[in-house]
Amino acid sequence: MTGSAHPSWLAVTRGNAPLIVSLPHTGTEIPSEFEHGLVSAWLARKDADWWIEQLYDFAAGLGATVIRTAICRTIIDVNRDPSGISLYPGQATTELCPTTTFDGELLYEPGAEPGPESIAERRARFFDPYHAMLKTEIDRLRARHPVVVVYDCHSIRSVIPRLFDGTLPHFNIGTNGGTSCAAALSSAVEAICAGSEFSHVVNGRFKGGYITRSLGRPEAGIHTLQMELACRSYMKEPLGPVAEGLWPTAYDDTYAAPMRVALIRILEACLTFATTQPSSRTSS
Repeated sequence: MTGSAHPSWLAVTRGNAPLIVSLPHTGTEIPSEFEHGLVSAWLARKDADWWIEQLYDFAAGLGATVIRTAICRTIIDVNRDPSGISLYPGQATTELCPTTTFDGELLYEPGAEPGPESIAERRARFFDPYHAMLKTEIDRLRARHPVVVVYDCHSIRSVIPRLFDGTLPHFNIGTNGGTSCAAALSSAVEAICAGSEFSHVVNGRFKGGYITRSLGRPEAGIHTLQMELACRSYMKEPLGPVAEGLWPTAYDDTYAAPMRVALIRILEACLTFATTQPSSRTSS
């Protein structure tokens, strides 16, 4: 069923399988009260995880619970640590309320960046409800199942020199260095990636964001994993800089089909793991 006791921007499709699929960066909505000072709407939406909600639209059919925010990540990034601690110390990244794109372009006119009061308002309106919903659904499913998997869906352009060298592998599996889930789960996912036509890495440049790191408690039966896809793996991506009017490219079912086949197998592996592990199992 679809939940209704939550804000209109927060979409929740409830399933009863021990799997939660999180979509924190697919939103493109910019509430009018936060438009002031933005350089452009296109820049504000440039770094969205384009078409990921369509790529994973099979998840609910597997019985998974799907949670998605429609709010653009420029307004607030629900996958950043609200304390301000960097997820990747010493490496370029963006803030809880980003002020630059991944390429380093300014998102706001000088002096119009969100201040402490605006950031606090955005957190209360959008960040806190998203995480409260994640925790509510984890609790609901843990009452039914000894083990639950939270699978956090992401994508990013394949070539962004400011963030990483070279061209990103197609699959980027993040488990916070092996601490957010049992090795059996990450190994099962990695095996599917290795058996596909796509390249992969585990805990490379992307080790999992705040959602993966804050919710993963394998000792309590909560296993979290982030999947960061290089955009070229499922959409026709021009490698390198992108320009307004040329990005994003349209979603193409035929082009995305091979990746969807692999992702279906990956979510099925998450379900198999969750339904065959005792609750006392810990990460190794």
